[in-house]
Formats: sequence, structure tokens, C-alpha cells
Amino acid sequence: MTKDVIALTPKMPDVWALMASLYAGGSDLDLSAAAEGAVVQLHGPGGRPLVSVESPVLVQVPGEAERLLGQGAATPYWWTEARASTAVPEAERLAGVVCGRLNALLGGSTWPPGAASTQVVDVSAVPSAGSGQPAVDVVTENAAVVLIDRPVVALTSWLAEIMRTAAVSRRSLQIVTPAGVRLTPAARSTLARVPNRWVVQDPECGYYDGLSGAVLRWQDGAFSPALAEDGTAAVAAAFTRGVRGTAPAPADVPARGKADGTADGTANGSHGGPADEDAPGRQLIVALRTVHRADEHLLLGGGLEAAWKALTGTAPAGWGTAEPVNLPWSPRQLTDLARERAPEPSQLIVVGTPERPAMATVRVTRTTKGVEEDAVLTLGYAAGEDPPLDRIEALADTLVREHGLRTMLTSVRLARADLTTAPRLEGPPIPYAFTLGPDDVHTIGLDHARRPPVEVRARHLGPTSRPALHYPLGDGTDPGAWERLQQLTAHLKGDHSRPVTPAQRG
Repeated sequence: MTKDVIALTPKMPDVWALMASLYAGGSDLDLSAAAEGAVVQLHGPGGRPLVSVESPVLVQVPGEAERLLGQGAATPYWWTEARASTAVPEAERLAGVVCGRLNALLGGSTWPPGAASTQVVDVSAVPSAGSGQPAVDVVTENAAVVLIDRPVVALTSWLAEIMRTAAVSRRSLQIVTPAGVRLTPAARSTLARVPNRWVVQDPECGYYDGLSGAVLRWQDGAFSPALAEDGTAAVAAAFTRGVRGTAPAPADVPARGKADGTADGTANGSHGGPADEDAPGRQLIVALRTVHRADEHLLLGGGLEAAWKALTGTAPAGWGTAEPVNLPWSPRQLTDLARERAPEPSQLIVVGTPERPAMATVRVTRTTKGVEEDAVLTLGYAAGEDPPLDRIEALADTLVREHGLRTMLTSVRLARADLTTAPRLEGPPIPYAFTLGPDDVHTIGLDHARRPPVEVRARHLGPTSRPALHYPLGDGTDPGAWERLQQLTAHLKGDHSRPVTPAQRG
């Protein structure tokens, strides 16, 4: 397991400050660089990595320290993260001294509170060296296992790098946490993708999947569901404990509570609604896809910004490729990064101001149709607050007219207002409305697309000569909206040449 200590300093940790901090364990320790120089490692006798120190990150987005650490910091500040291996008892104290010395030289604070020290740590007895850096605890033929113990697991740059390395080597990324840990939407999205897994420690059953509830066992070099003779997997009692009744999704709709332990296919994992006492609020989820021409005038992020302003009254606060999100919102810089990475896709994270919990995951992809943006925007509302559902149709019209909207699905779920996910059973979101862009309406045929065989009255949006269609599905609380959405989707994907019946014409 690794223990994390983070220094938040108002001044940049320069080379001299870092060197003074890194030699907190005395001159007998060795230094080395990893991840193309982005990580400095302290090694004990025999070469065992004791502490890894990430390159400092300048955070210019307000609220990130509060969101991820529960600890305030005045922006801008430098975030320097040290991770200590628990294989050596002195390593955790060594990480605290590294961060404590940075604070002594540069000011600021340390997380967790009280971890900082300036005393030299005597690292004497060191077990034989293991392989790899302390960030990865176990590497097998099938999995890269990381043990994490912090209140909120975020998609940090080092976790994203481990995920990338695991994918290249055809291993699953499996993080193991205590039961009280929660995931940010970005981390949850990553761990919801097959074959990755969130493994939760439990005193009753040992381990279970934090997203499906399946009881897990270590077998063949990875955590996997403990199957009974009939092929079924038991669900951990801790996963469903305290759950009030929620309306389930139809059997063929992907949901988080599947006993086989597999992840769902919902875009970016934005689904499910906890029915326990930890989730008194609601979340509004807007999943939208826009397509743009790949030319010199391209500017990405416009559709997401329009949605953000329509639903919160302000633009996004910041963006980045990992957490903490460190860059002020800039569609131009976002576009430049995506252009530099093309034809490889870009995975981005966008956050809002602290006043309204809001986060989006964005995937930018170059395709034969142009440049596609797939964004899932999630906004949190405390008990007693109503999501602004009355603004959705007007937002859809704006996206159709100005931002190349292809599809938009709006849903509501019972969930934590802070947007994090606890290892508890969550039901599906309730669909509120679906919008089909003008290009797809034209391909399907307007006459067919506007008359689905379900009690849904399509509304025309955008130019009358080439309209989009907006389909209201319910009020955000009616589980029957799932069936209407399924019937609508089947109709839109069906045989467009079939004649429309009088009943369908209404």
C-alpha cells in the first residue's frame, strides 16, 4: 500500500527546495527519475523505492483542494504529491518530512494535517528490493494492483499513467481501498471500464466490487467475482445495507448492480442513484455529442460551455487532463491540446466553481465525420434544490443552432450532491429528455423520426428547413421513462421504409 502526503505551497518548489526536502532521509538514500523525469524516487539500500515525488503542479482553479482533500488553499498554489511505500515503516514519515520541509521553505500547508515534519528520518532496515515504483503495489500477468487510502480517489496524473501502462501491457487496473473511500466522477468513469475494477475491503466478506457489489476473491493473479457452482456471484451485504426501495431499470438496461461484477456501458459511467442516507441530493446528467469540421477555424468546448452557462449561470472554471484540475477554462488551449494529440483521442476533465458542484468528462476524437466531442456534464443539487429541467429544451435548441449537436440525453438520479460515488448500490438514472440532431433526423427521415410508436410527442428545434427533434420522456422521476426511451431508440434504429400507421400518426 502507499501512503500519500501532499504539500500545498504558494511558491513553486524549485530544484534547491526539492533537493533539500528529498535528502530528509540522509545522504545514504539514492535518487532516480521515472516517468520521463516527471517523478523523482528515493531509494533505500538495495534499491527499494521508498518515496515517489511527483513534479509540482500549479493549480489555478479555485476549490480543487477542498473538493479532493477537504482542505482549503488560496489559488494559485503548487500541489506536490509524495507517495510512500508501506513496505518500509520509515517511508511514510519520510514522505511527511519531504512535504514538511517544502512547507518550511515555501509556506503553505500539508495534507493530511499533522503529517508534516522537518526531522531527519533514519532509514536503516530496508527489506529486499521489489520491482517497480511504490505507486504500484502488485503487478501480475493479469493485473496492476494499487492500494489507496485517502478519502476521495481522483484521476490523478500518476493514476492515469498507471492505467495507460496497464492497458498497453493488457492488464487490468485494480485499485483496493477501505470501505469509507469515494470516487470522483473521473475516477469512477475510468474504473467502470472493463477490465478495470474498484476493490473494496470488507470485514464480512473480505473484498467486493465497489461498482457492482460482487464478492471478490484473489485468483489467477487478479481480483474476480467468487462464483458459485451455478455460475452466479454473491453480492456483499455492505453494498446493499441501508438501501431504500428504488425503481430498477429494465433488465436489458446496463446497471451498476449486476452480480457478475462486470462494468456497465453507460457513457462515462454516469448512471445509478443511491438510495442510502449518504445521498440526500440529486444529480442532473447531460450527455451530449457534437461534431465539427476539422479546419483551421475549429474551436472546441463551445457546446459544453453553452450547457454550463445555461444550467449554472457561469462558464466552467477550469480544465485539465487529470485531477486536480489545474488550468483556467480556455476553449482555445483545449483545442490546441486536442490538435497536438490528433489523431489520438484526448480525454479531458472540466470543473465548475465551488458554488455549484459540476464536473464533465470529455472525449475528443477525430473521425471521418469530423471532430467529435462526447461530453457528460454532471451537476449536483442538495436536498430541497430543484435541477433546472425547464432550461433543457432551450439548451438543446441552442446546441442545435450553434454547436453541431448530434445527440443529447438528459437524466436525473438520486445521488450525492458533491458528485462522488460511495461503494453502495445505485439504481439507474431516470431519463428526462432525448434530442436527436438535424443530421440524424435527415438520415432517418423526418416523417419516421417524429412519430415513434410510444406516447412521446417530438418537438421541432432549430431551422424549419432541417430540424432537430426533441423528445420529452418524463419528469425525471418516472421509471417508465426507461421503457419509452428504449422504444424510441428501437424506432429510430429500425426500418425507415416501413409506412407509419394511423395510430403512430396520432
